[in-house]
Amino acid sequence: MRPVPVIRPATLADRPAIIAVLAAAFIDDPALAWIFPDAARRPARLTRFFDLITRADGRLPLAHVACASDGRIIGAALWRPPGAWGLPTTSLIANLPRLAATFTTALPRTLGLMGTMDHQHDRRPHWYLQFIGVSPAGQGQGVGGALLRAGLARAGGQPCYLETATPSNVGLYQAHGFGVRNEWQHGDAPNFWSMWHPGSVTAAAQ
Repeated sequence: MRPVPVIRPATLADRPAIIAVLAAAFIDDPALAWIFPDAARRPARLTRFFDLITRADGRLPLAHVACASDGRIIGAALWRPPGAWGLPTTSLIANLPRLAATFTTALPRTLGLMGTMDHQHDRRPHWYLQFIGVSPAGQGQGVGGALLRAGLARAGGQPCYLETATPSNVGLYQAHGFGVRNEWQHGDAPNFWSMWHPGSVTAAAQ
């Protein structure tokens, strides 16, 4: 029988483990591979990237982590609450040195992609699933689905939104009630799917 992962709210002490898990989980992500095309340097770049993400957001307690039976963190989901899906300009400015150090020559195309993502982002109130990932050792065990269900339950019937550039993930999200809102591309970056979960309140009204 497959062990059931324990899902719990993240704490600030979980930050190093979350960074490590997400960096490993996204090693072959099409969008991040486009930003960091050098496969040899990508692991270190992704570690710096998720260090920046978890440092700049300041909402780590809104994240969920999945723990194995021995307590190891094997998955994480980073969420932003309704009305706060975008990073404040002040946070971006404060983190410009870290942005430059993380992306180096990739910074212009990264900022361009971020601008397109912002333009495509749904403006209706929603919970935003920014990142969700499972360590390679924990994949194929239902960890991602458990993290998704925990996030949807915490949303309390409110709509949820995400983007993915991984075609195989679209079906997983659809199985949990997300529908494809639109498909789009920025320059020569991979295709993205924007996906929307109506939530129980919206679904009941339709």
